[in-house]
Formats: sequence, C-alpha cells, structure tokens
Amino acid sequence: MILETERLILRPWQEADAEDLYKYASSDEVGPIAGWPAHTSVENSLDIIRNVLSLPETYAVVDKATKCAIGSVGLKIGKVSDLDIPETEAEIGYWLGVEFWGRGLIPEAVKEIIRYAFEDLNLQKIWCGYYDGNIKSKRVQEKCGFEFQFTKNDVYCSLLEEIRMEHITCLTKEKWQKADKRTMA
Repeated sequence: MILETERLILRPWQEADAEDLYKYASSDEVGPIAGWPAHTSVENSLDIIRNVLSLPETYAVVDKATKCAIGSVGLKIGKVSDLDIPETEAEIGYWLGVEFWGRGLIPEAVKEIIRYAFEDLNLQKIWCGYYDGNIKSKRVQEKCGFEFQFTKNDVYCSLLEEIRMEHITCLTKEKWQKADKRTMA
C-alpha cells in the first residue's frame, strides 16, 4: 500500500532506506523520548528495517521533494498492539527526523493513516500513547483529534530498561467522521 499527502509519500520500508533511517534515527532527540534507543550504525538501521519496520501497516514517511525516508508511521491492529484491544481497533505510532520538526509533516502523515484506518480498513478506534514529557507527540495527537483517556504509571520501557509514565489517547471513527464533515463544509 502506498498513500500520498500533499507533501509526503507513505510506503513500506525498503532495505535501501537504511542510510536515511540511520541519518534520522541516530539522533538522541528522536528515539529515546519515544522509548527506543538511537540507532548506532547503518547496519543497525538495516536490522530494524528487516525486523521491526517490515511489519504490516508500517510505513516510511518519505519527503516528496527529496524522495528520502524522513520518519515512520504505522498501525498495530488488534493483538499486535501493546494495548489489549480488539481486531477492530489499532494503536498508531510515529516519529520524524529532527530537521523536519515544526513543519506539520507528522500530523499530515498521521491524518492520512487515520483516514486509511477508518475508511479502508474499517477500524472503529485508534489509540495512541506518549511518554510523560514528550510534548511534541502530545501536540501531534491533539492536532489529529485524539482525546486523553488514561495514564499508565510504572510502564517498563524494555528497549531502554527504564520505568516511565505513559499517557493514552483515543480517536473513534464516529468522532473523526463528525470532525471531518465540519472541516469539509
């Protein structure tokens, strides 16, 4: 599946993206705040493409202007999610390279994945989380219509071997449809 927005192409990750992935995922400002360690080499990034980013419904966020993979967005549907949710629901995750922050690119990508999830996959709810202190991720969720649901204390972040607090948000198909109609009027 390939999805497009005004400025982005969302497509499956390819092994050829390893250098781009390393360039943006090696920053200490990207992964650790989201719960994963900064990438340490192109080989490490290639391994992540093969074993993590190759999962179904996981997309490279590609800048149309440069054709470079600058981030990632994806859905974990039902049992694949880290949350205990039915197959009619998904959890969304995303990140973007630092030099592209502040341009509205990740909200653009997330909104397209939401549209795809509700219209094409017929999902009923999309969940999202952010670790305490990740204000940028919180803002993306707010811009995309997610509403706070609950906070989980003492969440073990295994990739970093840390205990964190996680805030969980949700967007229902019904709320999205109502909001979408208001913006289209």
